Amino acid sequence: MVKNELIKKSPLRILEKSTHGGVGAGNIGVFTAREGVGKTACLVHIATDKLFQGKHIIHVSFAGKTDHIIAWYEDIFQELAIRLNLENTMEIHDEVIRNRVIMNFNQKGVSIEQVVKSLHSMIEQAEFAADCIIVDGFDFKYGKPEDLAVFRGFAAKLGIELWFSSSLKDHDLVFNADGVPEVLVPFLGEIAILIFLKPDKGEIRLELKKDHDHKLAEDLHLVLDPKILLIAGDDK
Repeated sequence: MVKNELIKKSPLRILEKSTHGGVGAGNIGVFTAREGVGKTACLVHIATDKLFQGKHIIHVSFAGKTDHIIAWYEDIFQELAIRLNLENTMEIHDEVIRNRVIMNFNQKGVSIEQVVKSLHSMIEQAEFAADCIIVDGFDFKYGKPEDLAVFRGFAAKLGIELWFSSSLKDHDLVFNADGVPEVLVPFLGEIAILIFLKPDKGEIRLELKKDHDHKLAEDLHLVLDPKILLIAGDDK
């Protein structure tokens, strides 16, 4: 399969259609779930899809190491290449790697303003024209809504979309009347799209909890593939 056909048939087109075009420039999307359910895989799948489109990605990790992030990118790329019989695999692999930068920060050791300043330097001074920033491992219990406001203001100024992950421990699985985890309620004013990953009868379903200011769709009809945690249609 050629790259353009892969992009067209990606289940992420379902996500974009169901969320009125996706996150959009200057906005924030969040995947939230218990630890180990598949949030990072979702972020990397979205990033890889954009890389296939020739877009530039900065992946910000607040984890201690980035080895697992690189491994996720390699695994998801290889899985997509095999499943979809991608042509010119190594050529495309080298191309997408050139369009991706991974940056690592300690959330408790650096201010969000400093993180944004570093991102701005990468984009402006290093001339890396990022289209999307992935933020993995941001601790919403430690962070403040003002932190997301700083990220969103930065993204709006440069026309970039942002995707975050939010990890929930067992005691965080408390939800408001709309099914939003209570820990994220203070941040809703800064979040355009919120997706909850819900284990359900051997599957992990993607449940849309916020879609800009639109009425929510009944079902995204998206699940995570249990083998590699790729986002896939549920065929229902």
